[in-house]
Amino acid sequence: MSRSSSGFVAGLTAVALAAVGFLAYQASASAPDHPGKTDKSPSASASRSPKDKKNPTALPARSGAGERVVYSLGDQRVWLVEASGKVKQTFKVTPGTVDPAPGSYTVTSRTGAVTGTDGVPIEHVVIFTSNDGVAIGFSAAVDGSTPRPDPSKKTGGIRQSRAHGNVMWQFAGITQKVVVVP
Repeated sequence: MSRSSSGFVAGLTAVALAAVGFLAYQASASAPDHPGKTDKSPSASASRSPKDKKNPTALPARSGAGERVVYSLGDQRVWLVEASGKVKQTFKVTPGTVDPAPGSYTVTSRTGAVTGTDGVPIEHVVIFTSNDGVAIGFSAAVDGSTPRPDPSKKTGGIRQSRAHGNVMWQFAGITQKVVVVP
């Protein structure tokens, strides 16, 4: 095989691998079950009201133990908690239109960069569950925006700033525990 033919084959292989990776991500995003769910907590409807009005940045009570990511639906806030129980960082997020049920999950997939279900290029995607056929996880828009999602679209992206996306990416590897509280 000539040098130009081998380069052509290598290029086609790279394109094919990228396409397979993208299709695998799309398939996982539309999976109907909750493969990352590890603990079912009862709560048919999660309230989106803050729990601690005096100290909204306080780690929610009953949010588990050990190293974990805690996501509060009501506070629209994330806490990155070290194994010792000390909060490494906390920050506000913008939820998608499809919420995860309260409970304990694990990170099931990570993607460096992709286009979100809302058509926005995103990076540092950390998926931990799905609901109603929509993948749910943390991500950051490449343009740094965190606008409210279009309520007519089903989106599971919990948007954070690019800086917070970098911190989440470093903290939340595959199998990292994620606790969702009301």
